[in-house]
Amino acid sequence: MAAAAKPQAARFAQVAKPQLERITKAGPNARSWQYTAGAATAGLALAAGVVTAAGPWDSTGQRTAERDRAAALAQAGGTDHGRKGDTSGTSEAPGSAAGAPKPAPSAASVLAGLGGATGTVKSAPAALPTGTGLAGVLGPLLDDPALGARQTAVVVDVATGKRLYAAGADQALTPASTTKIATAVAALSAMGGEHRFTTRAALESDTKELVLVGGGDPTLTARAGTGGWADLRTLAARTAAALKKSGLTRVTLSYDTTLYAGSRIHPIGVNPNLAPVTPLSADEGRTDGSTSGPAARVDDPAADATRTFAGFLKSAGITTSAPGPSKATTRAKTLATVSSPPLSALVERMLTNSDNDIAEALARQTAVATGVRADFAGGGRAVQAQLKKLGLPLTGVRVKDGSGLDRQDRLTANLLTALLVKAGDPGRPELRPVLTGLPVAGFTGTLTSRYTEGAAGVVRAKTGTLTGVNTLAGTVVDRDGRLLAFALLAADTTDPAAAQAALDRAATALAGCGCR
Repeated sequence: MAAAAKPQAARFAQVAKPQLERITKAGPNARSWQYTAGAATAGLALAAGVVTAAGPWDSTGQRTAERDRAAALAQAGGTDHGRKGDTSGTSEAPGSAAGAPKPAPSAASVLAGLGGATGTVKSAPAALPTGTGLAGVLGPLLDDPALGARQTAVVVDVATGKRLYAAGADQALTPASTTKIATAVAALSAMGGEHRFTTRAALESDTKELVLVGGGDPTLTARAGTGGWADLRTLAARTAAALKKSGLTRVTLSYDTTLYAGSRIHPIGVNPNLAPVTPLSADEGRTDGSTSGPAARVDDPAADATRTFAGFLKSAGITTSAPGPSKATTRAKTLATVSSPPLSALVERMLTNSDNDIAEALARQTAVATGVRADFAGGGRAVQAQLKKLGLPLTGVRVKDGSGLDRQDRLTANLLTALLVKAGDPGRPELRPVLTGLPVAGFTGTLTSRYTEGAAGVVRAKTGTLTGVNTLAGTVVDRDGRLLAFALLAADTTDPAAAQAALDRAATALAGCGCR
């Protein structure tokens, strides 16, 4: 398998090199080269880019991430695969040290092409999995009582877009957090992967009122370790320097949240899974130092962020009043700004961690970008409108929010797989973060503790869980090296752990199945 993959990896690098050089010369803000370069080399393997995100290939064809996982599971092993002449001291080849650990298994052959002889791994057969073969494998697994009274499923070949298996494909069910796939596609198609959200400090020259204007950056942080995200400390330092340059050391401080409209509270009510939705917040209003998952939140993230900003200004020698809500006028002079990383990075963080705060922000930003009222209902309408523009199947679909916390959301397995196939379209490179952001089985995000056996590293999927609802949608590399998109939705489940395990067994079966 390693021998089959190595020429493809070399060819991918050779063909992509001119594109990488051209795009990286565009400057430091041209961050999306890792997506656009892969798409520009049409006919090369989408799976190569997807799986490489789980860990780079080393010289022997062994994924570094796979080797690290073996070590983490106390399964000692090397990367020589038993070859003679190895000098690593980790081989069972003749001449190696007695008692040396067994070599780690080779990575699967995953460089299945998007089409054309130059992009297809030689070991992958020309024949696709068949509906009969897939039904024979998936049918019994989806009949598991743990999956409740209603289940739907679709499997599609990403390279060709051909539907290979369907059960209730157009039956709309509550999708839970797999809704975030739709939100990601809509936001990226409306704004592009390089779009950034900017928080600014503006001074009203006549009243000396300093207004902190929320630009809808859900990743703005006030912590000392920024992790590359935009931060209030930098904004305060720049603002203080500008104020002092103008001879000001005392100002009236206020904050502007008028970018969004409507209620800040999600229809589910106050919930640790989501802060009040506002275009100005720091660290998602979390009170416990966490960066993902449920947490206690502040009641008013905008006011809290502005008070923190005031503290940073004070440390820089600027005295402020107690902050209150306001609106910056068109005459206000922008003193300083900080901008989020590109939208592509926000989408990846949202999908990997199933981040509800980012999801709701992206739905509202999609509304802002398309001229729709930026409230919960408007965000849902804007997302659905973008999907319609992309020509995606919307029969029975209803989008009420960006996160999937709203039980009135309805998606189909047909739409979810169509979204994933669209994200793999060489003509839509801006959508690629939808695939690269999916959690990796056994490695990242919401799948870190799942798939500890079998399909770890080859399943990448967005999870979805509400009471009585369990869903899973993503991609899998099958036994023959083909990249398949799948969506599995279950309703009326009673045991979430058992339902998750049943869905994982189905995805694992796809990974191990040629299904012809």
